[in-house]
Amino acid sequence: MIRTPLRPLARILSARAKGENPDVIERENLRVRHEAMRDKAKARAEIRLVLLGLGFVAAFGMVGFEMGVLASTEPAEPKTPYTGAPIVAERADITDRQGRLLATNLVTHSLYAQPQLMVDPAGAAEQLALIFPDLDAARMKKDFTGSRKFVWLKKKISPEQMQLVHEIGDPGLLFGPREMRLYPNGAVASHILGGASFGREGVSSAEVVGTAGIEKTFDTWLRDPANGGAPLALSLDLTLQSTIEDVLDGGMKLMHAKGASAILMDVHTGEILSMASLPDFDPNTRPAPLVKGDPSDSPLFNRAVQGVYELGSTFKIFAVAQALDLGLVNPETMVETKGPMVWGKFRIRDFHNYGPELSVTDVIVKSSNIGTAHIAQMIGGTRQQAFLDQLGMFAATPVELVEAPTGKPLKPAKWPEITTLTVSYGHGVAASPLHLASAYASMVNGGTRVSPTLLKQDKPVPGARVISESTSATIRSMLRAVVQRGTATFGDVPGYEVGGKTGTADKPKPSGGYYKDKVIATFAAAFPMSDPKYVLVVSLDEPVETSGTEPRRTAGWTAVPVGAEIIRRAAPLLGLRPQLESVAEAEVIRVSN
Repeated sequence: MIRTPLRPLARILSARAKGENPDVIERENLRVRHEAMRDKAKARAEIRLVLLGLGFVAAFGMVGFEMGVLASTEPAEPKTPYTGAPIVAERADITDRQGRLLATNLVTHSLYAQPQLMVDPAGAAEQLALIFPDLDAARMKKDFTGSRKFVWLKKKISPEQMQLVHEIGDPGLLFGPREMRLYPNGAVASHILGGASFGREGVSSAEVVGTAGIEKTFDTWLRDPANGGAPLALSLDLTLQSTIEDVLDGGMKLMHAKGASAILMDVHTGEILSMASLPDFDPNTRPAPLVKGDPSDSPLFNRAVQGVYELGSTFKIFAVAQALDLGLVNPETMVETKGPMVWGKFRIRDFHNYGPELSVTDVIVKSSNIGTAHIAQMIGGTRQQAFLDQLGMFAATPVELVEAPTGKPLKPAKWPEITTLTVSYGHGVAASPLHLASAYASMVNGGTRVSPTLLKQDKPVPGARVISESTSATIRSMLRAVVQRGTATFGDVPGYEVGGKTGTADKPKPSGGYYKDKVIATFAAAFPMSDPKYVLVVSLDEPVETSGTEPRRTAGWTAVPVGAEIIRRAAPLLGLRPQLESVAEAEVIRVSN
């Protein structure tokens, strides 16, 4: 380093020559040197301060970033390595035919305790009992102060409950993240979805398994990772399901019925667009099954699938369809209806006196038991059984529910002629409303067998032929006439060409015989009858219509109005436009200004 001398010789000599003081030059050079040293030290200090400041900013920035990461992540308990198989908690969603969620997963937490880590076991027990009223404070105190090292408290808790437990502040109360099954629509389609619960459980996860309904039937598929998380698409339409459940609930209350069911089915594909059973339940809080008493009293009981009933006069169309197909009768054939019809010690009577005879069409329109019994005699028991078996009335429905096998129809072990007669008008064989819906779909769709399904179908699967197309067309006109001028006139919904058949069957007593004042009222309908697309079956358990002077229990007064309201509400949702029906003769046209 080159340093400037404090007393440069040239300047000193020059100053002495001029009579100046040479010390001034030295002091000036010394000042300049000190100022240079000061500026250099100042610059070095400033650089150090900037670097130190940047260091503090970086350090506090890293701390802040880590705090943000911790605040935005879920808390997790420390995990120790283990060699057991992991619990796969992810479960596929279930959607309706439009992709709307019916069942999905929700991340929640479980609550457990490690008593050896607890600071105030007794106080924690008392506070937990306030948060969770279903937990017993005395039992928790015993568990917390005993020899147990681990105590399950709640298998799933809400975020609000989790926060309240956090506020207790006891380190021995711990949480484990897990998934639970969520049904966002509550009780809608509850009997179809069924429900799910926990199988194998660990601290940090739990196995979600199906317990009933679709969840149980497709449990393996829903849990299979090979599906890539693809949802299970059902044939149901959520809007239709909700609408029909609302109407059915109102109808059940209006008719003072014990229970009710309704099925809306595509007559060509067998897809079930809606299937309701009341009373129902919320699968998010699935109730415990009944351990005694009548199973149908439980809200878990699916009346549409498990309810096996004598379905009354709705069976008459099967006898007539078979007789038409065999060429035994035609729509104008006159059939004896003089009553009572005597067979041994049995007497078969009609609800009204219809005179000595009726045409086959009017046997259906007026619902004559005697006329139908005479037609069944022409068919014979062997052919009758074969035809009903072909319709699927003797086997459990193949619908994709674990409960379906429990809805196997009941039929007599022997089939004497009296059984042939009574079965023709719906007594002696018991089947579910879903059996009836499938059979009616086969009657009106051109005559091919239909299998009910809850899975969305891409295209119809042709079934075996049951009746000819011409017979199916005749049956459609008969069913339309029942609504126009027969027992189901309350079922006529203008613009939708509704056709159908009523059925009122006395309920059997557990001890034998039948109740005099308890019935199963059923309305099996199809629409539009010029080109049938849908079948609707509505069934009410023990209905009573009380608007008149005397109680009325027949299906025409109870099930039919409910079915009509369902069609009135559901048809527009199905995309059906009301059509004006042609009138044979129109003499006067009234115009209102």
